[in-house]
Amino acid sequence: MSKNYNIFISHYGEDDKHVQNLKKRLKDSGYDVRNSSVDSTKHQARRPSDAVIKRYLKGFVKWAGSFICLIGENTHSRPWVNYEIEQAHLQGKNIIGIYKYGCKDTVVLPPAFEKYGGTPLGWNSLDKLGDALDGKQLPAENPSGNIREPIKEIERVKC
Repeated sequence: MSKNYNIFISHYGEDDKHVQNLKKRLKDSGYDVRNSSVDSTKHQARRPSDAVIKRYLKGFVKWAGSFICLIGENTHSRPWVNYEIEQAHLQGKNIIGIYKYGCKDTVVLPPAFEKYGGTPLGWNSLDKLGDALDGKQLPAENPSGNIREPIKEIERVKC
């Protein structure tokens, strides 16, 4: 029996193949995920204005039950990723980070992810990702899957 999840996968656009791979791995493991984020399966030829993008992203994050940030080498530098994380935080979403496949050593976390916390997991921690989607608190991991030191200066404010 599969578990159904409405998710939003925040990612750097060039990492789309990893988003597709993550969705496939979840499906192969028995998870029925519906992803509201903009990836190659929903790409539009014409780029909307920033105001329209903000409105769409806010609604897409609101629809999702859980928020996943795919963390790669360039994710930390993407303003839309930080905006999406901030929206997830403001909406009280379960924020989960998963390191992109192939990331070695250390990867810089997006500033909003560092600020609002979350649970960063290694790519091969698919069983733990399922637990995180279920809302269980897990220790943070490095890209290798080893337990990492806690992130300092986490600000968690819920209004």
